[in-house]
Amino acid sequence: MTKRHSSPGGRGLAIYPGSFDPLTRGHLDVVQRTSRIFDSVVVAVAHNPAKKHTFSVAERLGMVEDAVRHIPNAQADTYSGLLVDYIKARKARVLIRGLRVVSDMDYEFQLAAMNRRLWSAVETVFLMPDENYAYLSSSMVKEVARLGASVDEFVTPFVARQLAKKFGA
Repeated sequence: MTKRHSSPGGRGLAIYPGSFDPLTRGHLDVVQRTSRIFDSVVVAVAHNPAKKHTFSVAERLGMVEDAVRHIPNAQADTYSGLLVDYIKARKARVLIRGLRVVSDMDYEFQLAAMNRRLWSAVETVFLMPDENYAYLSSSMVKEVARLGASVDEFVTPFVARQLAKKFGA
């Protein structure tokens, strides 16, 4: 019999890491899908000082917290350093990664292989967002907002307000 690594009768904890700079409706769709499969999901906002983000870690965390507030088994958190160290600290074994288009596959497979190499117990689960969001990226949303167009259909109202503040729209 295989030993389960989850809560009794459930499917345990899943970690959905990312920059979320900013969180889009595509990200939120993946969170909702994950919340239906696992007992709980942590949306883990990455703190990587080597990367230049539009929003600070605190701002990104605030956007995620606002967006997942209505999902009872979802929460937001931040992490820095190796993702596998964070997963171990949270006593999780499942990583969630979103795949929008085929071009995401190569990079995501490399990440999954490296994470498994660093800790063989981690499993990466790939989820596709709703096809309405397959084209959507944080970079695209920021560019649209920067150019003054509405981003309301791509992000939550709170994120749209944060983008308007950031870009003076």
